[in-house]
Amino acid sequence: MKHIISVLVENKFGTLNRVAAMFSARGFNLESISIGETEDSEISRMTIVTRGDDNIISQILKQLNRLIDTLKVVDVTHKPHVSRELLLMTLKLGKQSQQEIFELIDVFKAKVVDIKQKSITIEVVGSPDKINTTIDMFRPLGIKEIARSGTVAMTRGES
Repeated sequence: MKHIISVLVENKFGTLNRVAAMFSARGFNLESISIGETEDSEISRMTIVTRGDDNIISQILKQLNRLIDTLKVVDVTHKPHVSRELLLMTLKLGKQSQQEIFELIDVFKAKVVDIKQKSITIEVVGSPDKINTTIDMFRPLGIKEIARSGTVAMTRGES
């Protein structure tokens, strides 16, 4: 099962490397990892997406908590949370496909970030499911290149 783990870490040199090395050394797979500063420039939020059964996830959480720069580890998978991903996608732009591309851009609330004679680059922000669906719908129109950010996630705020 896929799990989304939110980790608050000290914003120090080598922190990301220590986390990646911990996963590698224990044979755990990282599907995606995103990291960036929080409201406090000395703290970063790392969002890790990984797969495993309850025993593997429990081991991952324990190992993350043992790392020196770790402040807080939360598996947000079963908690109310918000998760988003960024997709940049370049498509072939042809006379036959142009109208369909622009219709799908509207449907997915995408933003055109670059356009040339023969290609168009769009930006889509949404849940990982929305990103996967977007890719599936545009694939028949000729995808030239894709870049994905990986998931970022936070637990929902209090009511």
